[in-house]
Amino acid sequence: MTPSPVLVNDGPKLDRRSLLFGSAGLGLAAAAGGVMVAPGQVEAASALNQAPYFYRFRIGELLGTVVSDGILPLGDPTASFLGPSADDMRAMLSRNFLPTDNAVLEQNILVVDAGDQRILFDTGMGSSQMFGPTPGKLMPSLAAAGIDPGTITAIVCTHGHCDHVWGIMSDAGERIFPNAQIWISEADFDFWTDEAKLSATDPAWMAPFVEGARRNLMPNQDRMKFFKDGEEFLPGLQAMFAPGHTVGHTAFIVTSGNDTLAVIGDLTHHHVILLETPLTQFAFDTDPAQSAQTRVRVLDMIAAQRLPLIAYHFPWPGIGHVEKVGEGFRYHPAPMIMQELPT
Repeated sequence: MTPSPVLVNDGPKLDRRSLLFGSAGLGLAAAAGGVMVAPGQVEAASALNQAPYFYRFRIGELLGTVVSDGILPLGDPTASFLGPSADDMRAMLSRNFLPTDNAVLEQNILVVDAGDQRILFDTGMGSSQMFGPTPGKLMPSLAAAGIDPGTITAIVCTHGHCDHVWGIMSDAGERIFPNAQIWISEADFDFWTDEAKLSATDPAWMAPFVEGARRNLMPNQDRMKFFKDGEEFLPGLQAMFAPGHTVGHTAFIVTSGNDTLAVIGDLTHHHVILLETPLTQFAFDTDPAQSAQTRVRVLDMIAAQRLPLIAYHFPWPGIGHVEKVGEGFRYHPAPMIMQELPT
């Protein structure tokens, strides 16, 4: 199909200043449905919180819904992503139109409706404010999507870190998802619930991570199940061990008909830093060197097979593809289709 020609307006030409002021005026009019409003009113409106957000899409015959637990601001990128120099990090982020002083991660939580199963992948931070007040949005996000926590039949944990399992139990010690079996790798369950593994040489964040994992996982041992590497442990859902970030970190392959989706968890936390320079190490990795090698191996496979993926920490809603570029990769977000899904 031949592209439509670009129409050129032969009227008066606008300079940048005119365009900026014109855009501001249009914004004011649009905000009021075409009625001009005072600047103070616009400022008041812009200070309101965003609404809880969700996004639905199809995986073959399955229905996927992405909900959010809110953002995780990590602060100075050079404190969390280890390897590139400060100058190289700033250049990389600037080149991709990202802030150079704060690495902000999303928390994209996937729900899959598969017949009589409703599967929740990870549960977010719960009420913890370890990373500030912005996480902890899973419950209002589920409510906005019309998903009752009581209808979740399986919680599938990519690993035992705070932003993935701390939303299983309430602060009062009650089960938030009372009808769900909990799936996790046995290696991660053993590691993150064993206080004896802690030592004086561990980083400061280790002890609260173990404490939080115990608080959320130990009360659920009666409904805990462990998957094995390569096992199809639920219909259409296969485990793929991807260790390094944690000892039992696991990605998953969801298959329905001819459609496949790779659920990669924390295989890569940042859509630029850990793709352009995939051997960069992440400060919260249990084994940073192993994590980097796993990242390259799995991303090589996903890129070669052109598999769509959902990444827990990529920009909302975290669905897209990765392309091999030199020694690294490039992320291509999938277009969001904002229309009614076929039944």
